[in-house]
Amino acid sequence: MTAVHTSTAFLNGLFMSLVLIVAIGAQNAYVLRQGLRREHVSAVVLFCAVCDAVLVAAGVAGMAQALKGRPMLATLLAGFGAAFLCGYGLRALWRSRQPGALQTVSQGASRSRAAVVAQAAGFTLLNPHVYLDTVLLVGSAGAQYPGALKLWFVAGASLASVLWFTALGFGARLLAPVFARPRAWQMLDALIGGTMLVLAALLARRAFMGY
Repeated sequence: MTAVHTSTAFLNGLFMSLVLIVAIGAQNAYVLRQGLRREHVSAVVLFCAVCDAVLVAAGVAGMAQALKGRPMLATLLAGFGAAFLCGYGLRALWRSRQPGALQTVSQGASRSRAAVVAQAAGFTLLNPHVYLDTVLLVGSAGAQYPGALKLWFVAGASLASVLWFTALGFGARLLAPVFARPRAWQMLDALIGGTMLVLAALLARRAFMGY
């Protein structure tokens, strides 16, 4: 195993994970909103990054193959995910009607760390696309490397998650002046709510129609 091989495996894991993770989705929207609220951002960023690293490692270790043989599990996961996203989407749309209750900086952290992380867990673990991206796609790619190169691939993919969620969560503060206006919060919540409902509809279709 040479330095060229290790760096190649590391960079492949890094860039492949970045390409898949940098997309508008339920998890990213939630991290963005928490970053704007400045509410337990470190806990949310750490949780999402660790979850991604664990799922990638599990995929590289062979879980991708195990999940492929259990289509019913994917169907049940899609159903739970659809219900969760639908509920959160409706809540976001309801918040968009109440600009007076929205603030850029959370006054005294309105929710506990446990509640915020639990919701992050829902967006992460009840979303079949997370498993498709991290376990099946990234995991399957990493599983092709021999021996210790698998570890370098996982390290690269894990670093991608850390970099992205850190930038998304803490970088959101740069937008704080924009979101000091209630109208901007309304637009964000409306966008998040609409995105969640579209994702929920797609997941429900997959769960109940099988495609």
